[in-house]
Amino acid sequence: MKARIPKHREFIINLAEDYEKKDECWAKLQEIMDAYKKEGKSVYTPTFIEDNEDQVKALQEVYEFTYTIEER
Repeated sequence: MKARIPKHREFIINLAEDYEKKDECWAKLQEIMDAYKKEGKSVYTPTFIEDNEDQVKALQEVYEFTYTIEER
């Protein structure tokens, strides 16, 4: 059996394990994904990064994390 998995890009979030607001930050990032899914889209949508990068950057200003975008 063969399965073709489409290439996609994804956010790789780097957040320190000992950061006191880590759980709060992850919850906010999850809200972004949940809202995107409610629009009927998936994280595999080709424009996922472009559609959500501004929101991720806004969270980055509030919480202490870095991110990269990787193609898988």
